[in-house]
Amino acid sequence: MDTIASLFSFITTPVSWVIVQFHAVYGKIFGPDTGWAWGLSIVSLVILIRICLIPLFVKQIKSTRAMQTLQPEMKKIQERYKNDKQRQSEEMMKLYKETGTNPLSSCLPILAQSPFFFALYHVLNGIATGKTIGVINDSLLASARKAHIFGAPLAAKFKDGSATVQALGATVTDVRVVTAIMIVMMSGSQFYTQRQLMTKNVDTTVKTPFMQQQKMLMYVFPVMFAVFGINFPVGVLVYWLTTNVWTMGQQMYVIRNNPTPGSKAQAAYLERLTKHVTHHGKSRSRGEKAIVKAIVAKGRDRNEFERKFINALTKASLVAQADGTVVKGEAATLVETEDGTPATPGAAKRQQPKRQTKSQRQSATAKAAGESEPKTSLTKSDEPEDAKPSAAKPAGGGKPGTGTRSKAQSGQRKGPQRPKSPSKK
Repeated sequence: MDTIASLFSFITTPVSWVIVQFHAVYGKIFGPDTGWAWGLSIVSLVILIRICLIPLFVKQIKSTRAMQTLQPEMKKIQERYKNDKQRQSEEMMKLYKETGTNPLSSCLPILAQSPFFFALYHVLNGIATGKTIGVINDSLLASARKAHIFGAPLAAKFKDGSATVQALGATVTDVRVVTAIMIVMMSGSQFYTQRQLMTKNVDTTVKTPFMQQQKMLMYVFPVMFAVFGINFPVGVLVYWLTTNVWTMGQQMYVIRNNPTPGSKAQAAYLERLTKHVTHHGKSRSRGEKAIVKAIVAKGRDRNEFERKFINALTKASLVAQADGTVVKGEAATLVETEDGTPATPGAAKRQQPKRQTKSQRQSATAKAAGESEPKTSLTKSDEPEDAKPSAAKPAGGGKPGTGTRSKAQSGQRKGPQRPKSPSKK
């Protein structure tokens, strides 16, 4: 404990100061020695820390999605250089550098919280042992030792003996019941948060080892919280339960409004967005415009849900623009092609020739044949009689006339048939 205290002494004083400031506010409402005043001070500390970590949370989401996108490429590298670990590592680092991703970015929020967590643990341990720490003086220390949350002191632990618990003014039963309930809630919230991520916000079209790792963590993390939780003071359990609930709510908001492409959450989001946009005739919020802009920019790389969204807009006489806006127009009658290319405003739809019936084809052929006869006779009448070829003799004298042959070779399906040539002996 002394080692931990020395490592996190730079953050212990600020953490204790923040708790004391919140306690001064809540103490005027609930009383300075109540568990509500001290418990809400810890909850407010968590909320303040998590608000400051929102930029890191956004970076974590982007990094996680980038890692999901890179999983197929990473698997190819592993298979290609499975016998050369050094070359495999070099190719992996090259891939991370080219795409601008960092595998450690997904751990940033947890790593950033660690100093505050251990500082709070050290503050509560000082309260349990009766030692002043940071800005907590003797009067605040006495007040904190009197504070109970549902009968359990802030500094009490699940494994504390009866002597330690009685010194804090409580019973072992109360402490263990309260801590057990809080440990179960803490582990359950962690499991639900991870399960929500796996079932709703993962691209189901790509099966990668990353998904198997996340599925494993879904069961490992709750067990870790349950094991470590029996060694945490009640105040630390309040801290960790609050941060788990915050994470769960924050993730639910992200999944609902900015889901992973190809996931079930995206299908539900685009269905809601389609109803909203077709009803109002435009995309209204900045988030909606960002989603529409990203879908339009993908072009033929859109997934199934995104193509359905674009086609639903075109059927409603709406066109998604490159800047994320949705406008009405005549070009919206075009439906997106199978390769995912968007409908181009002002482009005319290509018409296929109408298929003719058999009688129409025969009449057209006959008409063409009738028009060609006068031209042939006129041409022949202009020539001198002595210049006429011998082929103009009656059919019994040799080969058929060239006029009939030209009709047979004109490409028409139906028409005058060529007379049969006499057999030559």
